Amino acid sequence: MDFSEYEESAEEELKRADHLLYVTLKYTRNVDVIKNIIKRLINAHDFAVLEALKYLKVKHMPSVPRVRIKLFVEKMPQFAKEAKFYLLLKELDTVPFRRREEYRKNVTLVTDIMNINIEKVSSFFERTVQFIKTIEEMVNKKKK
Repeated sequence: MDFSEYEESAEEELKRADHLLYVTLKYTRNVDVIKNIIKRLINAHDFAVLEALKYLKVKHMPSVPRVRIKLFVEKMPQFAKEAKFYLLLKELDTVPFRRREEYRKNVTLVTDIMNINIEKVSSFFERTVQFIKTIEEMVNKKKK
C-alpha cells in the first residue's frame, strides 16, 4: 500500500464513524453503536500510523498494532499523547462493560476505566479527526 491508500482507508473509517455517531446513535441510543464507533476510531488510527511509518521509510513494518504505535512514538515523540489516547481506545474496546440508560437520551457504556456517553464519544471522534488531518498534512507536504 502507498500513502494514498492508507489515507483513503483512514478517511473511510472516519466516514463510517461519523455516520454511526451522527445518524445511527442518534436514533438507536444503543451501547453497541458506541462500541462500534470506538472500533472505527481504532482502525482510523491504525491506518494513520501505518501512513506515518511509511512516510518515515521504516524498513521493517511491525504487524502488531501496539508495537507499531510504540515505534511510531519512538520516531515521532510529539505524538506521544495521541499514542496514549490510541491505547486507551484499544483498552476500552476490550474491557468488560455494562449498559446504562440504553435506548434513552443518556445512553452510556460503563467500564471500570470510564463512562462513555454520546458527548464523550463525540470528543473521541473529533480528536481522531484532528490526528488524521495532522498526519495527512505531514505526509502531503513531503509529496509536494
